[in-house]
Amino acid sequence: MPGLWFEDLTEGLVVDAEWTRTVTESDNVMFCALTMNVQKLHLDAEFAATTEYRRPLVNSIFTLGLMIGMTVHNLTDGTTLGNLGMTSTIFPNPVFAGDTIRALSTVLAARASKSRPDAGIVTFRHEGFNQKGQLVAKCERQALMKRRPVTAAPA
Repeated sequence: MPGLWFEDLTEGLVVDAEWTRTVTESDNVMFCALTMNVQKLHLDAEFAATTEYRRPLVNSIFTLGLMIGMTVHNLTDGTTLGNLGMTSTIFPNPVFAGDTIRALSTVLAARASKSRPDAGIVTFRHEGFNQKGQLVAKCERQALMKRRPVTAAPA
């Protein structure tokens, strides 16, 4: 299990997702289809050519999901009990098919759960950057994280 336990997630810890992902046109079209988003700005190249962007934008909710998903393998895989919420979500720069995304996570706060002695609440700031180093997405996410199990004392 590569995820970090609540006790490992100390305020100020920065975790690089350690990999990148190039977004494809198929990613965008499939995501829009799955979520029933028919926005022409994402799907219609002729329409998008008349906008300031000159080409289709990748759906920002796909970008958000990708950014957070990229962090799972070395941050929360097997150690999270679930998301509690996301706030302060912004998309300061667009993502286009062909852009390569990387993600960084920072622990903003961590506290023991008052109702769950086996868990703690961690606030992460996730940031996604394109291949030019431009910030393309940022959010704060609160997650309920497992505490490290207590092992039995040796006999």
